[in-house]
Amino acid sequence: MKAVVVTGASTGIGAACVDLLVEKGFLVFASVRNDADADALTARHAAAVVPLYFDVTDADAVADAVRCVEARLAGETLAGLVNNAGIVVPGPLLHLPIEDFRRQIEVNLIGQLQVIQAFAPLLGAGEARRGAPGRIVNMSSVAGRFAAPFLGAYNASKFGLEGMSDALRRELMVYGVDLILIEPGRIATPIWDKAEETDLRRFEGTPYAAPGRRMLNWLVREGRRAPGPEVVARAVLRALTAPRPPARIPVVRNRFTDYTLPSLMPARLVDWLTARRLGLVKKDSGGSQEG
Repeated sequence: MKAVVVTGASTGIGAACVDLLVEKGFLVFASVRNDADADALTARHAAAVVPLYFDVTDADAVADAVRCVEARLAGETLAGLVNNAGIVVPGPLLHLPIEDFRRQIEVNLIGQLQVIQAFAPLLGAGEARRGAPGRIVNMSSVAGRFAAPFLGAYNASKFGLEGMSDALRRELMVYGVDLILIEPGRIATPIWDKAEETDLRRFEGTPYAAPGRRMLNWLVREGRRAPGPEVVARAVLRALTAPRPPARIPVVRNRFTDYTLPSLMPARLVDWLTARRLGLVKKDSGGSQEG
């Protein structure tokens, strides 16, 4: 039985990945942070899921998880590592506390590399094991390609993950370990319930208060209308099992308008259209639209 590690497996995309991978016959090691989440997974999937207790920023807990997985593999190669764990820290960058920005990068970027480094030997990077080399699937986002106001910290983490993943994919070729990026757009998950509870009061008294509320309301409304996490799980399955998966798999409802078009438009035009929509510039103001 092929085995896969999925981080951030409690809810949303991570839980959907666990469900689909178990359905397809994988043994899934699922990272959670409390007993209730572990019990829910094992109640659903019994012995097909092995809960792992770790936060991606906790090096000791990650190392303990690696030892647990290695013991179960008994010399076999880990077929996949799905790096799904992550957080969103919203707010205008000029007023975002540095400790909040640091936490965003620590979880979404540094934590991802820490997990990859820890599990890489089990995937076949630098250690002889029985079976073909495994694959790494990094959960990025369209926010790693296109930046939005009030999501600058999250954008920074995902842009960083994109660049780090490109470098890693090329470095890992020496071991035959592949790395694939998944780039979801808006997906209907419990994250929007958390987003709705975001406290933006600390930004009152700045020019960003009203535009920030407008952006948050739009994100929550559109997020709840979006496809469910199952579409991302199918992309993850493709990344793990396709003979020659693409380096990037976008998962967006309107691929041309939400993924392709922004990269074809002049950056200054995108700036102005975005700012105008959110009320960051007066609607009758112009602006440079060069390059």
